[in-house]
Amino acid sequence: MVKKYKVKNSFIDIEPHEVFLDKLAQSKEEELGLSEKKFEVPIKEIISYVLFSIFLIFVAILFTRVFYFQIFEGKKLYTQAENNKGSVNLIVPIRGIVYDKNMEKLVLNSPAYDLVCDRAFFAVSSSEISTEISDIASTLGTTQQDILNKIQTTDSSDVLVSENIAHDQLLVLEAKINALSGCRIQQNTAREYVMGPVFSQILGYTARINKDEYSNSSGYAISDYIGKTGLEKYYESYLRGVPGQSKVASSTPIQAGSAIADQSTVASQPGNNLVLNIDAELQKRLYNDLGDNLKKLGGKRGAAVAMDPRTGAVLAMVSYPSYDDNLFSGGISQADYVKIATDPSQPLFNRAISAKYPTGSTIKPFEASAALQEKIISPTKQINDPGYILIHSQYDPSVTYRFGGVKPHGMVDMRKAIAVSSNIYFYTVGGGYGDQQGLGPARIKKYLSLFGWDQKTGVDLPGEFAGFIPDPAWKKATKGQSWYDGDTYNLSIGQSDLETTPLQVASAYCAIANGGTLYKPQIVNKIVSGDSTKTIQQFMPQVIRSGFIDPANLQIVREGMRDGVTQDYGLSRSLSSLPVTSAAKTGTAEIGKANYFNVWSSVFAPYENPEIVLVITAEDVNGLGAVTLPVAKDVLQWYFTRK
Repeated sequence: MVKKYKVKNSFIDIEPHEVFLDKLAQSKEEELGLSEKKFEVPIKEIISYVLFSIFLIFVAILFTRVFYFQIFEGKKLYTQAENNKGSVNLIVPIRGIVYDKNMEKLVLNSPAYDLVCDRAFFAVSSSEISTEISDIASTLGTTQQDILNKIQTTDSSDVLVSENIAHDQLLVLEAKINALSGCRIQQNTAREYVMGPVFSQILGYTARINKDEYSNSSGYAISDYIGKTGLEKYYESYLRGVPGQSKVASSTPIQAGSAIADQSTVASQPGNNLVLNIDAELQKRLYNDLGDNLKKLGGKRGAAVAMDPRTGAVLAMVSYPSYDDNLFSGGISQADYVKIATDPSQPLFNRAISAKYPTGSTIKPFEASAALQEKIISPTKQINDPGYILIHSQYDPSVTYRFGGVKPHGMVDMRKAIAVSSNIYFYTVGGGYGDQQGLGPARIKKYLSLFGWDQKTGVDLPGEFAGFIPDPAWKKATKGQSWYDGDTYNLSIGQSDLETTPLQVASAYCAIANGGTLYKPQIVNKIVSGDSTKTIQQFMPQVIRSGFIDPANLQIVREGMRDGVTQDYGLSRSLSSLPVTSAAKTGTAEIGKANYFNVWSSVFAPYENPEIVLVITAEDVNGLGAVTLPVAKDVLQWYFTRK
């Protein structure tokens, strides 16, 4: 009986929806008077599988499309996106003009046209682009492979496909350009050098910017020209001007015939002009006369510099032989470049500022200035010149060395020693002999350095050599040898390991001519704005040093140089027929080649008030034939007659 009424103590989990359904069922039962029943609404399992499958299919389709666009269409879509953004193109400014001192144009600008294409566009591989490359190649008379090589080897976004396009090709290309996606015809300027070889070492040339220059410069396009040598390089920042910008934006990917949505232009600013101190007619005369006289005696190389001793202005500067800079400005052919680069006469080498010459007797006026300044000899003291001196070895007195001159000159004082170029006198003054004290290597170097022979002059051209004056410490360090008396004697007459440039010699002679002021040589007189006559910068005479030699001592040296022209024994007496007074010094330097010499002539005029210093040198002259002095005479005769 008890067991019949026992309550089971077990629990069954009930879900919320079951409570709801039970309550609903109970209400219905009460309403209808039905007996107790339980309702359930199960969800079919297959429906869940169907929905999950649809989701997976959708994800797979989405992933497949993303993969396709990224891998197979990525470059094309990138190009379209870039084209849709538009482009910014540099507008090349008009390069500045160069004038001589009389405002004669030395450089002109001529229009040039290039085909430039967007590298990103050609990165797409499609039949349409292959067709365009083929069309470009046929129009320009080149190969598809040549164009592809340029595209593949260019690091910048722009590819210079063709430069300096010929006129007939340009006409055809202009008709097709709208159909060539990503390409444009860009106007440029090519330099035309009026006098070619006569001025090439001064002006230099422009040529296409190379990879390194492009990477290290701002504001340049890959198709730009840039100064490579000479004034074109030295004054690049002034001559260049300020590039403009052409900004183009398109509303759709750029295709043939697509509409431009927006275009704006910022105008370029022309480069500044240079006005030189150079006299173009003097430059031409000096170049031609030097070349003609070299040819007469079988010479091939030489240099000349003319300066105004009152200011340091460079009136002319010649390096012979030279080259035609127009070859480079128009894009030199490989054959022409090889011919110039392998020429043994080195036409690309500017001898006036870079050559390393021994001076020979050209040194003697400077050595005389040093001796007077150091008070080791009176200018009137006479020294016997028998044509040689004998020097006993300082280590073995039984060994004797003979140092000779060209010929005996008898008794000479300083003035006559300069006029006849007595080696014996300057051996004695430089190294000492008998009872006469010498300057010695240290003091010779000191004064040559004061005249600027071991430092760059600072001329406004790239590539200048600093010069070199040997001394005992240098010889010991580089050759492992002691300095002997013979080294001092050789240095005293401009031999030994002494190396100078024609410009350094001319600058030093200006200091003798003007009474003791060493000026910085200056080629450019002023910089003028390209769009007006406004002077941007005027270059005033710049003094390097002055007062290092007493003017009275320099006067004695000048008198010796004057005697070289006026006296019968003078080596420069052929200049006595000039329409103005002059003073001069010749020089002959041994070059280690039997019977061949480097010869020099240095002149200033008028003697009383010098306005021009002219220094000329010729290399490898066979024998002691006159080369440089006739050039000096012809040029100065013309110069002062013209004036």
